[in-house]
Amino acid sequence: MPILRVDTWELRVCSIHSLRRFSVTVLSLSAFLALTPTTAQAHPAPFTYLDLRIERDAIVGSLIAHVFDVGHDLNVEPPERLLEPGVVAQQAAATIALLAPRVTIAADGRVLPATWSDVEALPDRQSLRIHVRYPLASLPGRLTATLKFFPYDPAHQTFINIYEGTALTQAILDDAHTELVYFGGSRQGALAVARVLVPSGVRHIVTGPDHLIFLLGLLLLGGSVLHLSLVVTAFTLGHALTLTLASFNIVSPSLRLVEPAIALSIVYVGADNLIVSGPGGGRDVRAWIAFTFGFIHGFGFANVLRSMNLPPRALSSALVSFNVGLEIGQLVVVGLVASALSAVRSWNAEAGRKVAVAGSIVVIAAGAFWFVQRVFFPGGIS
Repeated sequence: MPILRVDTWELRVCSIHSLRRFSVTVLSLSAFLALTPTTAQAHPAPFTYLDLRIERDAIVGSLIAHVFDVGHDLNVEPPERLLEPGVVAQQAAATIALLAPRVTIAADGRVLPATWSDVEALPDRQSLRIHVRYPLASLPGRLTATLKFFPYDPAHQTFINIYEGTALTQAILDDAHTELVYFGGSRQGALAVARVLVPSGVRHIVTGPDHLIFLLGLLLLGGSVLHLSLVVTAFTLGHALTLTLASFNIVSPSLRLVEPAIALSIVYVGADNLIVSGPGGGRDVRAWIAFTFGFIHGFGFANVLRSMNLPPRALSSALVSFNVGLEIGQLVVVGLVASALSAVRSWNAEAGRKVAVAGSIVVIAAGAFWFVQRVFFPGGIS
């Protein structure tokens, strides 16, 4: 019994000493971590800033990079040394040699030569600022900035501001998005927009399965060239109106509503074809259908324009150009499909009617599939 009491007392004393040693260790470790600068503390904001101002004969700009990033790639430890005047001067050439190749500015497809100068320290921002100048022979219509400053850090972001007169265009580039395309506000800018968006409009019609199926549904019943032109023009007017409203953010419904509505419009045009071509027939109201549902399809087209991040003053020329491209694409589709259907009907009227019925059923099935997919499985094929 006495031995048991002594062992218990010794165990208690040992436990107390162990607890004290553990507490001292934790406190020492906490103090060490508090006094030791960590990567997160030394580099609170992994950002680079590039400002570009378009002038008549040059693009002038400035680049601001955090000393943590520059120090990392130049192997300067600690990176805060780069804020010292002597070190800034000593590392100026190396800093420019490091950063200059990571910026590419192209005007209308031609890469511009750059003159870098004046590396200066910004202690309040823990950063370095470098000035750059790109000579211009004339105002560019399209400016392309390709930036990838610090690949070692996948979370790094670059904030870019482009000034032209009083207008400002801003963007954030990262590891997945390294390029910004800017369209100028001059006549050259409008032409550059047209060169990009007219083909884009054509591609959007020709490679957009839902819009192609909708057009096919409108053409299945055939008709004169004048009537088919009226149908397609009505569709163009409808989507041009909503494309304008949506692009200027006057009306901007959610795509979760627009995409299923486009699918339903496809179902409707196929069903209307069956009613008109059925035993009792019906009045051909395809032009009204095309105009009405053109409104809905216009919101889908507007989403394509938004994804291009066009400056506000370029929207007018963008809308005209994109609509011209859409119309060209539609006319190509109408010419091919209407000619093929007309040939079938000329060869055999009954075969032409069966093609119209079968085609309308296919149109309904496609629209129904897209409706279910877009309502219950959004993010899939559209």
